Parts: sequence; structure tokens; C-alpha cells
Amino acid sequence: MDDTTIRIVDLYKSFNGQKVLDGINLDVKRGKITVIIGKSGGGKSVLMKHLIGLLKPDSGEIWIDGTEITKLNERELNQVRMKFGMLFQEAALFDSMNVFENVAFPLREHTRLQQKEIKRTVEEKLKAVGLLAFTEKLPSELSGGMKKRVGLARALALDPDIVLFDEPTSALDPVISLTIEDLIKETQTRFQKTYVVISHDIAGMFRIADTVAMLNNGKIVAAGSPYEIKRNGQEAVKEFLKATKIPGFAGGEL
Repeated sequence: MDDTTIRIVDLYKSFNGQKVLDGINLDVKRGKITVIIGKSGGGKSVLMKHLIGLLKPDSGEIWIDGTEITKLNERELNQVRMKFGMLFQEAALFDSMNVFENVAFPLREHTRLQQKEIKRTVEEKLKAVGLLAFTEKLPSELSGGMKKRVGLARALALDPDIVLFDEPTSALDPVISLTIEDLIKETQTRFQKTYVVISHDIAGMFRIADTVAMLNNGKIVAAGSPYEIKRNGQEAVKEFLKATKIPGFAGGEL
């Protein structure tokens, strides 16, 4: 089996004449954690929306497990989207539903599982994120970090092949951010899914990433292991890492 689960080829996207994606090329390896870094407003979220067909490119190709998705109709796209789970920036929980029902929601919407099987699946995912004792809590009763955990459990509920993370540690303090990062690594190791993360928490993501890809001026200018990215000689990469104070990197001196 090909170890590439997502392949992006010469992807272009402009809004009102302004180029946001200017020829993106990137391979995402199956069963690994790929982190996409770059400046705020640099197109990371736009790129992620293309992966699940929420945006159509001006040109280029996106291959998901051998299927090129940019020309698919909505029904066909919905079939591809079943491969994905997503943890949104604000967790996007339903305020009127308790923790159990939030995680059960995609199972009720997209499967015909019996209640017993839904219960088993929800409890498995909540146990994986350390929240099995909080099934009856409402989102308003949870901390920011706990909401992210519930969001991750819900993203994993349908056993997706690929999980997308949009700024998973945003608005969290450093201690809770560390916990969420470790949880991302632990669940990826346990379930062996492909994780794609966009994040401003560069130092934290370098701890858990298998591959780091840097988006700059609409292009992927570097991609490799955290070790390789830290030693990349391109000026744009060095400036970005210096500005974000990556451990082990100080103006190119390692």
C-alpha cells in the first residue's frame, strides 16, 4: 500500500485577485502526524478547507487515498468526507448536549448502530481522552482543555482514517497545551490514524510531529522531520523559527 494518504499537486487559490495558495505541493504520510506551520493569515486554514472539499481550488489536484477530489460533486465529496474527523479551533460542541451526546452525535447521524454499540464506542473514545467520568456534563461545565478533549473524542467517533486539527491548543495555557499535545500523540499512536495539524504552537508541535511543513507566501517552502526543519538553511525558515523561539534553534546556531 502506498504510504501517502494525501497528495496535493500544484494547488492554486486566489480571493479577489490575491493569491493565497500559490502552487502547493505536499505529500502527507499515512499513519503519521504532519504539522503545517506558517504565519497567521498565510493560508493554512484555506489549505485545510480544500482537503475536505469546502473550497474548490482555481487549479491543481488533491488526492485522498487515490481519489482526486477537486472535480467531485457534493454526493461524491460526502463519501470522501467520511474518511475525515475534525477537531475545530473552538471544539464546536453543542451547548444543549452533554458530553456523551456530543460524542454520540456523528454516530447517530451517519450510522445505523444500535444504542448498545453507540454506548460502547462513545465510552471507548472518552476513555482514550480521559473523560469517561464526565459523560453527563454540559459543555458549559467544562474547562477549555476538557472541551478540546471532548472534541477529539467526537472527531474519532466514526473511526476516520484522517483527523484534521485546527489550532488544537489555541486559547489554552501552557500546561493545558502540553496535555493536549501529549493526548494528540497518544491517540495517534493508539489508533494509528493520519493526523494533520495546523498550529501556532510551533514549539509544542515540534515535540509530537513526524513531519513539519512550512507554508510561506502561498507555497510549501520546506517539509521534513522536526530535526530537518531546524537545520533547513532557507532564510524564510530560519527567520520563522527564530521568531517563534523554537528550542534548540537560535538564529541558525544549534
